[in-house]
Amino acid sequence: MKKFTEEELILYLYKDCTPRQQAAIEAAAAEDLELKDRLHVLKRSIKQLDKLKLSSPSKQSLKAILKHAREAVKKDR
Repeated sequence: MKKFTEEELILYLYKDCTPRQQAAIEAAAAEDLELKDRLHVLKRSIKQLDKLKLSSPSKQSLKAILKHAREAVKKDR
């Protein structure tokens, strides 16, 4: 049985894989409890990430990052 990568499973959960890949994962999950558990954990993780409230970095942080980038570009010249 094929081993699926985390990336393949995430694409499957986001319904962003090919129909062939989707069918292969569904068939494998029907027979493989470990794969079914991995899918469950990933699905739960996605739900938790979707609930997170993200905030933008502070203006001070952005200025520091841009300053560092400008200095790095100057050094490369």
